[in-house]
Amino acid sequence: MLRITVSGHPGSGTSTLVKALMAHYSWTSLNGGDVFRQEAARREMSLGEFGELCKSDLNVDRELDKQLQQQMQDDSSQIVESRLAGWWAYRLEIPCVRLWLDVDETERAKRVVYREGGSIEDALEANKKRSSVDAERFMELYQILPEQREPYTTVLDATNLGSEEVLAAVISILEEKA
Repeated sequence: MLRITVSGHPGSGTSTLVKALMAHYSWTSLNGGDVFRQEAARREMSLGEFGELCKSDLNVDRELDKQLQQQMQDDSSQIVESRLAGWWAYRLEIPCVRLWLDVDETERAKRVVYREGGSIEDALEANKKRSSVDAERFMELYQILPEQREPYTTVLDATNLGSEEVLAAVISILEEKA
């Protein structure tokens, strides 16, 4: 039974939080990025090639989102992580905590640099570009932005929180809603 969706911009800590929740509760998760990677592999395409296909053919994006929504309804995962997971749970009326991790741009860039290397300036620019491209695509596809507050039951400002503090806050939220 789905208990929580976890969404946020790249570098906000969604993957770290999901891993911690899985370890804490012995839950399973469904990751929207995994759905993307599986479809690229099924088509025998690299991630870059498949990403380009998604940009040029919005029907591919729509199909991936349908797959994720179907899995959210059929799957036994307790956690779903993707930038639009909160929106899909909201629109599908799936009763669960719908969490948005809010982290400012500079902190997200720092986290990306820590994880992948490079400079803060390059990470800031890459994050801005990715967010802009994604926002344009999501508006064209669904007339939504991932960060719009409407679908979320909880928005957690994690800018100044470490991963353990975020986990503790989310456990508290989940226990409160149980």
